[in-house]
Amino acid sequence: MRNRTEQPGNTRLLRVMNERLLLDHLRANGPTSRVELARLTGLSKPTVSAALAGLAEAGLARLVGEVSGRPGPVAALYDLNASAVYVLGVDIGREWIRVAVADLRGEMLARRDARNTAETAVAVVRRTRSLAHQVAGEAGVPWSSLACGVLGSPGVFDPRTGRVDFAPNLPGWSEPGLVDRLHRSLGLELVVENDVNLAAVGEHAYGHGRGKEHFVLVSIGTGVGMGIVINGQLYTGARGAAGEVSYLPAADAPGGSEEREHGPTEAVVAAPGIARAAQAAGLPYATAKEVFAAAEQGDAAARTLVEAEGRRIGGLVVAVAAVLDPEIVVLGGGVGRNVELLRDAISQRIAELGPLRPVVLASALNEGGVLSGAVARAADRAWNAVFAAR
Repeated sequence: MRNRTEQPGNTRLLRVMNERLLLDHLRANGPTSRVELARLTGLSKPTVSAALAGLAEAGLARLVGEVSGRPGPVAALYDLNASAVYVLGVDIGREWIRVAVADLRGEMLARRDARNTAETAVAVVRRTRSLAHQVAGEAGVPWSSLACGVLGSPGVFDPRTGRVDFAPNLPGWSEPGLVDRLHRSLGLELVVENDVNLAAVGEHAYGHGRGKEHFVLVSIGTGVGMGIVINGQLYTGARGAAGEVSYLPAADAPGGSEEREHGPTEAVVAAPGIARAAQAAGLPYATAKEVFAAAEQGDAAARTLVEAEGRRIGGLVVAVAAVLDPEIVVLGGGVGRNVELLRDAISQRIAELGPLRPVVLASALNEGGVLSGAVARAADRAWNAVFAAR
């Protein structure tokens, strides 16, 4: 009697496992015939046909064409129905808010980037909601069709307190209940993740990290942070704070409240630290962007500042490599992406510090890395939810 009661559940589980195996292939590789799916998965042709019929009935797969050109009957081609589910990706930074709506394959259908002029957390929430609805409208996606959203933010979300910690560059962002406020405002299942971690996810999915089992992304912009991929998976540590390299010691940190609030490394390596160094040197540059632009034009004093920055980054890269031994180190953020200007100083400092020679590359995704990671993460969450429901 016990076997009889368990058999239907076992059959359903096996069916869903077969469906997922097929859809995983279609999601990654696109249109494929039933014969080819059987060959690639090891499933029998009748099993493949039955699973595809079930997926088509559920709206998750569809017939997209036929292929011929060889002896025998014409083969039907099936593909994932990527429009079965849609997701929302959000990147909230000190200067920009970026929002995208994507399909189940992670392909962005519409995107908006807007300056973050908000001075309070409440204003950021309101602005994010407005942008998200605009983007969904531009994508032609009803809000009710969005399965979930992933939001990238500086800092680390603590589910026990409902606060986002370590985000001093976003005013009011550490207020308790912020994530609940975002959730209520959007009316959508929402997950908040560290922005640099998501940049690493994006680089792993679409950039230089693709196919790499071990790599890190060091983001240097308004702040400093690191995303870590180990064995092909994002590593966040016991409390989600792995990669908070802004708190590593730095020999020339300014001390005082700046160092305590932002961390020694961030205080000197991030963009505001470069701007302070320019002012201390009596240079007419108010931002790190202006310093790099002047260096590119050949300004000797600006080049000196850029060289000092590159040496600091080189020291940070060696510290990271000594602990994690990544295949590559990807530099992102408004400062980090200037690898061509920084490369010589970075390489020289790495050579001075010992035998470690990590490969250093600029991010392939530029300013879109966090948003790409948020979309990829949201698509994976929706993907898992689809099969949990089945």
